[in-house]
Amino acid sequence: MKKIVLFLCFIITSIIYAQEKIDLSYYLPQNVSYNADIPTPESVIGFQVGEWHVSHDKLVYYMKALAKASDRISIEERGKTYEGRPLLLLTITSVKNHINLEAIRTEHLKLSDAANTAVNVSNMPVVVYQGFSIHGNEPSGANAGLLAAYYLAAAEGKEIDEMLDKTIILFDPSFNPDGLNRFASWVNIHKNQNITSDNNDREYNEVWPGGRTNHYWFDMNRDWLVTQLPESQARIKTFHKWKPNILTDHHEMGTNSSFFFQPGIPSRTHPLTPKLNQKLTAKIGEYHAKAFDKIGSLYFTEERYDDFYYGKGSTFPDINGGIGILFEQASSRGHAQDSENGLLTFPFTIRNQFTAVLSTLEAGINMREELLKYQYGFYQNAKQEVYKDKNKAIVFGDKNDKGKTYQFAKMLERQHIKFHKLSSSVTAGGTKFTTNDSYIIPADQPNYRMIKAMFETRTSFQDSLFYDVSAWTLPMAFDLNYGYTNSLSSAGEVVNSLDFPEGKVSGNSDYAYVFEWDEYYTPKALYTILKNNLRAKVATKPFIIGNKEYDYGTILIPVANQVKTSEEINSLLKEIAIETGVNFDGATTGITKGIDLGSTYFKSLEQPKIAVLVGDGITTSDAGEIWHLLDTRYQIPITKLDTKNLGRADLSKYTTIIIANTSGSSLNEATDDLKTFVKNGGVLIGYRNALRWLESKNFIKLDFKKSKITGKDVSFADRADFRGAQVIGGAIFEAEIDLTHPIGYGYNKNKIALFRNTTLFINPDSTNYKKPLQYTKKALLSGYISKENLTAIKGTIPFKTASMGRGEVIVFTDNTNFRAFWYGTNKLLMNAIFFGKMM
Repeated sequence: MKKIVLFLCFIITSIIYAQEKIDLSYYLPQNVSYNADIPTPESVIGFQVGEWHVSHDKLVYYMKALAKASDRISIEERGKTYEGRPLLLLTITSVKNHINLEAIRTEHLKLSDAANTAVNVSNMPVVVYQGFSIHGNEPSGANAGLLAAYYLAAAEGKEIDEMLDKTIILFDPSFNPDGLNRFASWVNIHKNQNITSDNNDREYNEVWPGGRTNHYWFDMNRDWLVTQLPESQARIKTFHKWKPNILTDHHEMGTNSSFFFQPGIPSRTHPLTPKLNQKLTAKIGEYHAKAFDKIGSLYFTEERYDDFYYGKGSTFPDINGGIGILFEQASSRGHAQDSENGLLTFPFTIRNQFTAVLSTLEAGINMREELLKYQYGFYQNAKQEVYKDKNKAIVFGDKNDKGKTYQFAKMLERQHIKFHKLSSSVTAGGTKFTTNDSYIIPADQPNYRMIKAMFETRTSFQDSLFYDVSAWTLPMAFDLNYGYTNSLSSAGEVVNSLDFPEGKVSGNSDYAYVFEWDEYYTPKALYTILKNNLRAKVATKPFIIGNKEYDYGTILIPVANQVKTSEEINSLLKEIAIETGVNFDGATTGITKGIDLGSTYFKSLEQPKIAVLVGDGITTSDAGEIWHLLDTRYQIPITKLDTKNLGRADLSKYTTIIIANTSGSSLNEATDDLKTFVKNGGVLIGYRNALRWLESKNFIKLDFKKSKITGKDVSFADRADFRGAQVIGGAIFEAEIDLTHPIGYGYNKNKIALFRNTTLFINPDSTNYKKPLQYTKKALLSGYISKENLTAIKGTIPFKTASMGRGEVIVFTDNTNFRAFWYGTNKLLMNAIFFGKMM
């Protein structure tokens, strides 16, 4: 009987919700009047906010309509997403401020310039950046943005006038247009007229890859610091143009939760973040609490989330003199779901997000001078830290890889970090840096603390739990040489613009061309050569032509017996050199010191035809990182092969199949097909947990090592923290690399920094020859790892190969392509693709 009553209650609730007509009074404050000349969202997009999920095109249409109707709003298009959607920014303030906007901005930026010893903030507006739905399937933020923009354009009265006079609002209606549109399409096409709140309904269960990510399946809320994606680059440009005092980042979390606002867990705040930052964050939180108390919405704070990794929207401002605020709303993931807190409707989630928008602005107004003075003090205090720092500069570069050095410098440029050319050679950190391939970063500049955050190595922590990675030392990520120096005597002219370093072709040969494998874009060069049906070979031993030494992995392009003439080959190589930065050297004879150019130690290469497994069971971000790397950086086309079609696909089309992180269960039915692929000469590359599946199905023999973890006197309440402390959420470890092995081609140092976020440890085989990649005895370079796991990782191997028939199985325990900024290990994957059969 009880089940019948509950079922009837569920049906009645659904019917009531289906019949309910929500109007603007549900959302908007009713103690103000609204300008009738300003269009409501419904009048432009055709439905009331919350009735449907807004698609990005309609969101754009409404924002443009508002800007046209209101003299409080100006609008700009700052760029486009990968799918061509505009990245909008609305600047919202009073008419008076709009007239003087550039003067206001210039004056505001004086707060972040420590050279200004006195700045009057009494009449200075506070700058608030409000951004929505960086995760596309967390849409209540962007939908609330419709209401917030309308309110700011239409609300009338003394309070709104005062707020607009004292605030510059940088309004970003959609951090992630591609993901938002993907999710809106999904839930709208599955919406019932009579809405069901049953979470088993298809509406609430997205298909792979879901709407969280951007086009290439990146979590863009991890890209604020490294800025590898066009969406991030556009908003970072705005950020540094204004240096906002508050930045809000509107998210969603599990359906059974309530609403979260910062501060997060105090012990998990990065040490470079001033304590005053957290006090101000808590004070702003009081405004949120008051607003949510008024509407009766549950909330919590100082739980779960943290302020450690500076690559998130809620934390990036903290290293730039602002206050980052994370909002997390329980998600309806559609139009309505049953939850532990009752029926959770989409309009309810939108109202909470809208409420947080207004409470942020209220806090900004009331704390205006306090926030402005904090920003000024942040940079003044940083200036004092510079004086105390014995390291006056950082030198970085790589004489063998101009492309990687260029990309690192571009990242610094996007973050407004000043750097100079070298006027003379300098030795730092045991490395000699020369004028043609290195740069120097002075410590004495406004972004001193951000530089510290980018370059620091940290291995001791107040807390052992992290919401995200515990290390991101960027020169290690790029595999760049770097070192600290206490002198700026070698600093030359400031670099104000960077040009991509073009390569060149030396000599016009009728015999052969060679190029070294050191440069980051050599895989792009080689693929273009092979795509043009030219034969190419790789040197498995070093040699010398004239006075120049050529290392393992050097590529040879014979001129004779090719489909192109010598003139056509030379012309093609010149084009490739310009596009990739790779240098080609002409050879006039096959005689060398070492292996001759006709030696059998040169191995023929074939054009890769690559399939990357995607779909159910595959980790979306890992697969997306591989797709992005091959597609956007190396211009290598790939087939995204869905796991559900794997058993029906003709795998003989491919030279290489890549399996990103997966439990492997979705691959079981295709086990025999994949084995046949390898036996017939294919290369199968597996990452992270795919290794367990590959080992279980006898593709490769792996000896997994378990760390010995024993919890003594751990209370019931602390059990989750104890288990969490054994997780490697993201840290950096040192491995030795064999430069004579094909996996080491293109590297010049016998040590490499690897990013790791698994506890997958593999014991090496008991062979006498050197392991191609092996963790050192003191492996931890930066980040957190438990003592037990640190003991376990010593001497283990992150890479292994095994032959099967005519093919090869290659496995990596670690992600070589992490979040698109781990440039330093991208070549490990490319070596596996191009040279896999030689391993």
